Amino acid sequence: MVMKKLVLSMVMAAVALGGIAATKVVAHRGYWKTGGSAQNSIAALVKADSIGCYGSEFDVWMSADGAIVVNHDPSFKGKRMEQTSFDELTALTLANGENLPSLEQYFDAARKCGTRLILELKVHSTPEREAEAVGKIVDMVKKYGYEDRMEYISFSLNACKEFVKQAPEGTPVLYLNGELSPAELKELGISGLDYHLSVLKKHPDWIEEAHKLGMVVNSWTIDNAADMVWLIEHGVDLITTNEPVVLQKLLSGTYGEK
Repeated sequence: MVMKKLVLSMVMAAVALGGIAATKVVAHRGYWKTGGSAQNSIAALVKADSIGCYGSEFDVWMSADGAIVVNHDPSFKGKRMEQTSFDELTALTLANGENLPSLEQYFDAARKCGTRLILELKVHSTPEREAEAVGKIVDMVKKYGYEDRMEYISFSLNACKEFVKQAPEGTPVLYLNGELSPAELKELGISGLDYHLSVLKKHPDWIEEAHKLGMVVNSWTIDNAADMVWLIEHGVDLITTNEPVVLQKLLSGTYGEK
């Protein structure tokens, strides 16, 4: 109770500073902490859209035979993403009973959603495979007409550079790894930083620096309300969270209400 009151006072202070309105909610691996959902499932995408999230984040790999599938870990149910065929991977079932989705299936479902698609390309075994995966992703985005809905993120600097090179000019590309300053990212053509909270607390000046350079700032994966408030107070543009409803309540000023 004491902690909740403290967070509420922090929220009120953030509202007074005017920081609340600008921050947007990204559901990490979709809105999966709800009935009938699972991480990186199509249901998680649909549910993130249903509660009005700005974006739904999801992870992709390229299979052994060059197809793009949606999954977070390098292995799932004993099958390594990069070393297993598309048919074998998409035959696997998620915790909610869905089959592991292909990117095409994910994009088909997104036709009925308005949320932005925050695609994380996982770090692959070689730069060449990353470049090939980027090309396939960008081609599929063009096929579906989703160019204005996409944001790309990766822990691989090589993958970020490939998105800058291959995606339409102006497409948001954010780097996840945390070791480069906004100025260094800007020099590479990368449009934003998507850093862990610990990095931004170590370099809070990077938030203002990024904004002065016209860049976007996100932070991941923030599930604690007090951490969310710190980021809101410091003016980050996006917060990626497994608790999108908590963040929405903070942003609306209804946190703590029954």
